[in-house]
Amino acid sequence: MSPDPRRPARRQVPAVERILGPEEPTLLDIVDNVLSKGVMLTGDVSIGLARIDLVYARVSLLLCAADKVLPGESHDPITRHSERFQARQQARRRRA
Repeated sequence: MSPDPRRPARRQVPAVERILGPEEPTLLDIVDNVLSKGVMLTGDVSIGLARIDLVYARVSLLLCAADKVLPGESHDPITRHSERFQARQQARRRRA
């Protein structure tokens, strides 16, 4: 069965276009999308001398917006600061 020449062929949509949309994304769009969804970066660091590993570290980094990590926090910085200050004061009173 041959394709109909009058009908345009279906275009494959790249994954980037499905995530960010068909318009040209700006750097701000990309950073906003990454922070709203979150991204995990992992890596290994090793420091050696004469092919002998002296220090080895596995590094993991989570990048996301703070409201994803602390969903109960207020968006107003003054209110948020006041709530945190009161929580610290209560914790100190309980310990004393």
